[in-house]
Amino acid sequence: MVDISFLATIASLISLTALEILLGIDNVIFLSILAAKLPEEKQATARRLGLLFAVATRLLLLTTLSWVMSLGVPFKLPFVNVSLSGRDLILIAGGLFLMAKSTVEIHDKLEGSEGDVNRPGGTESRPSFAGIVAQIAVLDMVFSLDSVITAVAMSGKLWVMMTAVMLSTGVMLLFSGAICRLVQRHPTIKVLALAFLLLIGLTLVADGLHEHIPRGYLYFALAFSVAVELINLRVRETAVPVKLRHTTLTE
Repeated sequence: MVDISFLATIASLISLTALEILLGIDNVIFLSILAAKLPEEKQATARRLGLLFAVATRLLLLTTLSWVMSLGVPFKLPFVNVSLSGRDLILIAGGLFLMAKSTVEIHDKLEGSEGDVNRPGGTESRPSFAGIVAQIAVLDMVFSLDSVITAVAMSGKLWVMMTAVMLSTGVMLLFSGAICRLVQRHPTIKVLALAFLLLIGLTLVADGLHEHIPRGYLYFALAFSVAVELINLRVRETAVPVKLRHTTLTE
């Protein structure tokens, strides 16, 4: 006879792994966009380092659960009548960083050097490998905290949580390259992804202020928008690509 508790544990592992993959979508999109700014031969390394840092951060947080849970203890901020916890402050700071970064990336895509790389005499400055990895690491810590707290709420077994984290990271490693190539190949997909990250940043800030916004709505909006855009790309694959920025040259 099959042990009911064993089946419950397996069901918990599958559910948690699926949820970790879902929560990791924004992480993969973010590192794919940043990695695309590097030379092609360094992009795969940056993606792998980003995901490996993410899984290492999650596993480290899982081994220090008492400290993680202490981050949820609220305290009053000085000079204002507001009670926030360490977790809230991390989410707010991470959300603001993600919103600012997404806005800057959209600007660079449409108005900045990336949108004007074909300008005669123009140069495109590439960020350093260390700088890209550092940015990925900062957001990894925020996403990891959110992911670990969700995992703790779903399962109290450490080995189940660790296994789910490693399995989900393996899936993200498998598909991160394809996502990166899709984002690089189609500028409109990249803008949609950045808009999605902008909304994720807003969600993190709202969570930090105790105003929960279900992420399912955001994932549905992204999936629907990408599906429509893929249909557009298929229908118009013989059309001349739209130039994101037009530069008027003067003699």
